[in-house]
Parts: sequence; structure tokens; C-alpha cells
Amino acid sequence: MTLARKATAAVGCLLGIVALSACGEAPVGSAIKPGDPAAKSTVPVGAAGNAVATSPKPGSKPGVAKEVADPLEADSYPAPASVKHASAAAPIQAGEAIVAAGAPSNAEVRKELQQMQAVERTARLNQQRTLTAVPGGESIGGNGTIPIPTAIPEVVQKVIAGANEIADFPYVYGGGHASFIDNAYDCSGSVSYALAAGGLLGAPETSGELESWGVAGPGRYITVYANAGHTYMYVDGMLYDTAGRSGVYASRWQVQPTDNAGYVVRHWPGL
Repeated sequence: MTLARKATAAVGCLLGIVALSACGEAPVGSAIKPGDPAAKSTVPVGAAGNAVATSPKPGSKPGVAKEVADPLEADSYPAPASVKHASAAAPIQAGEAIVAAGAPSNAEVRKELQQMQAVERTARLNQQRTLTAVPGGESIGGNGTIPIPTAIPEVVQKVIAGANEIADFPYVYGGGHASFIDNAYDCSGSVSYALAAGGLLGAPETSGELESWGVAGPGRYITVYANAGHTYMYVDGMLYDTAGRSGVYASRWQVQPTDNAGYVVRHWPGL
């Protein structure tokens, strides 16, 4: 299943030259640059699909792939107009509120990291073995959220908390781009919300913009995959993706990895 939908993504990217927009119709603001302090910005409330066009980001680099429509939109169970969902909280609030109590500081985690690597790998594998997919896709069952490990950096815990906050929200193309606070999120709106909960993004970004988020290559805890039409990420080894879900309200957390061919690979420095 996953190979088929990623092959669809590759075809969608080739057709992008004639398309008008990408996942998250218009860019809103700019990302925090690597090394900058985490921003806690206030974003105006908007409705799903009403993206606000802005001028290009200062210092933006040419050569980012042309924006196209999300080729995996059909696999994301787009919500019909009749679907109503309560709006999410601001992502920073979500990360602060749900992060595991008594979490160690980043400095403490770095000191203990070498001893904990083997334990973390084992725990992650055991967690994935116990999660089963909901029929009709690869979404995890239960309430659609995953446990937040305590033996990982606090910023990663906050990203997981943010991702959990909107894990079962409907998919609507352009959702989460007029504002982080929305009642439905597309692929890049979903990834943007979760990253913002960890202070790693200052405003929603389209899938094409996420091609230049952070720095190149996979990360230890967070790896974002993006192209001109679609984006998803792995957080502490778990796939977070709108495509491949099991239904309109199914979780974005999925039990199986997917084919990553055709995507730019990005991570945040140190994560």
C-alpha cells in the first residue's frame, strides 16, 4: 500500500509544472532559522482553506520546487463539507500542556544519552509491535495518540504532544495555513502545527517550503520528508502522515514506515 501511494506522489510531482498550488495553498510567514531561539508568536485565527498570501520570505533561496497540489490528497480521507470539528488550541499551548510531567532538561538528556540509546531503541520497537492498524489504512487505533516518552529531549516531547493534539482531525486541503488554530489540517498544516508546538516553526509552511526547513539529512528524533506536493515526518521512529490514514477521523500516527523515495530529507540541527 505504501509503495503505491508514494509512486502516486512521484507522478504528482512530475505533473506539478502545470499545477497552481501546493499542500497549504499559500505561504504564511517564515520559519525560525536554525540556531534562533524558539519563537512563541501569536497567529490570527482563520478558517480551513483560507490561506493568506504574503510577500516572499526574506533571504529565501531560489530553486525550491514549484508548488503543486497534494498528489496524495485522495489517500488522506478529505473531509466532506458536512464534517464539523472543534478548533485546535494554539500549538505552543498544546506542547506545553501535554508534555510529560517531570521531563528531564535537554542538558540532562545529553549527559545520559549514550547509556539510554539501547534502551530507547528497544522501547520504540516494543511500542511499534504493540500498535495495530485500524482496518482500511495504517492508522493506529485507540484514541489516535501515542505515549510521550520521557527519555527524549523536551522539544521532541512537545512536538509529539502537538502532533497528538490534532492526530484525529479531518483532512482539508489548505487547512491549518490561514492560522495554526483550525478545525482541519492538510499534510503540511499538520506537520507545521506539530513542529510549532516544539518551537521549531514560527508560522505554517507549505510542503514546498518545508523542503528548506532546518538542515539537510535525517535527524535522530525528527525527520521531515517534503516535496512540492506532499510532506510527512517521523518523530522518534513513528510515522506522522495524512496519507494512508484509515478514515476521516483516523489518526495521523501510522504503524508502518512508508517509501521515502522522491522527497527532500530535512531535520533540525541537533535533533
